[in-house]
Amino acid sequence: MKRWWFAACLCLLGLGLIFQADGAQASIEDLLYEKGQITKEEWVKLKAEHEKEDAIVQQRSAIKNWFNKISLRGYVQARYTYLPGDKSIRSEYDNTIRDNTGFAFRRVRLVISGDITDWLSFYIQPEFAGAVPGTTGDGSNNFAQLRDAYADIFLPVPILFFGEKDLRIRAGQSKIPFGFENLQSSQQRLAFDRSDGINSAANGERDLGFFLYYTPNETRKLFRRLIDSGLKGSGDYGLLGIGVYNGQTINVAERNDNKHIVLHATYPMELPYGQIIQFGVDAYRGTFNVGTASGTGLSATPALINSGNILDERVGVHFVLYPQPIGIQAEWNWGRGPQLNGTQTAIEEGDIQGGYVQGMYKWDVNKPWLTTLIPYVRYQEYSGGKKHRTNAPFNVVREWEVGMEWQLAKALEFTIAYARSRRTDTQTAPYPIREGDIVRTQLQFNF
Repeated sequence: MKRWWFAACLCLLGLGLIFQADGAQASIEDLLYEKGQITKEEWVKLKAEHEKEDAIVQQRSAIKNWFNKISLRGYVQARYTYLPGDKSIRSEYDNTIRDNTGFAFRRVRLVISGDITDWLSFYIQPEFAGAVPGTTGDGSNNFAQLRDAYADIFLPVPILFFGEKDLRIRAGQSKIPFGFENLQSSQQRLAFDRSDGINSAANGERDLGFFLYYTPNETRKLFRRLIDSGLKGSGDYGLLGIGVYNGQTINVAERNDNKHIVLHATYPMELPYGQIIQFGVDAYRGTFNVGTASGTGLSATPALINSGNILDERVGVHFVLYPQPIGIQAEWNWGRGPQLNGTQTAIEEGDIQGGYVQGMYKWDVNKPWLTTLIPYVRYQEYSGGKKHRTNAPFNVVREWEVGMEWQLAKALEFTIAYARSRRTDTQTAPYPIREGDIVRTQLQFNF
């Protein structure tokens, strides 16, 4: 014990000597000048050198290495689902919709991001949540997979009519800029799942590719404000965007030499009285390679046209009136893509159309443990093939959902919703249409 006290005293004594020496160094030139041992010119020179050394020390202490700029954040969504009627109803977007339901993690996300330089940043997001229905086949849950891994390369200087950092290239696995809801983070979205009509364009919302985005500085600030203010924005994916990507959806290797091309245009606008609206149009085109397999209810493996390489193209529109306090969000898209034919004997090119309309009301309560209430109602429908599912089954969806999000604090949210759903079971052939009621609750905490 005495040794510890002795060591502590030595440390304090050392610190005192350091501070005293620093003070002495700061005044030694003044003392020499007062005693006439140096001239005024020499005193000025020594003083300037001392101030220069101090400035260098302060500058070095202010320098931050890139690993000091890394941000670590994320969120967790835990759900409980109750099926009061037909327990055979299924959804490919939520593995808690099934018989023998229980508590389950829908999403467990960790985001690692940062600025390596002034013109280069990175973003990595792994997922640790439960399996999407039909992906593992053994009921396993909570395995890791990669969601995002990309770098943003900014144009560091103004050029032509573009300002500094108005242009950036996003390289890696990231969200495909198609639609509004697909780009909106699940951390921000009101409804439990994305709509079938929009998300069927890019299951998992992501793919590997290169994307060029243009966003002026003032628009970047507005995109950021729509997130920070709790208005459920989509984030910054540019006023304009163009990209080329594999097209086989998230974490699936490319199966042909054809690449998908996507065009994205959206415009958020603040009206004179403060209301913010956003509208836009998107389109993509490519060739998708479908997968087939025989299964219960199918007499044989469906035949493939052109070795399974089938045209995949869509155009969509979106409109958002941000909830201040009343809001409207709507999207629709049309196109052509792979789908199992009516006799379930071949996978062909077919028509696609679908989308959703959502109304919401944002009530800022600003009370302890209750900051905001957001009730919402939503209708969605879809008609067309599900290209990412085995055999690309033809899918029909008609669904109403009504719910309420309680924001107990910025870090804690609770949502409850009821849905009346009529949808195709795309997991098991012969892909029957099922109808039933779904009651879900979700606790989300952000960190």
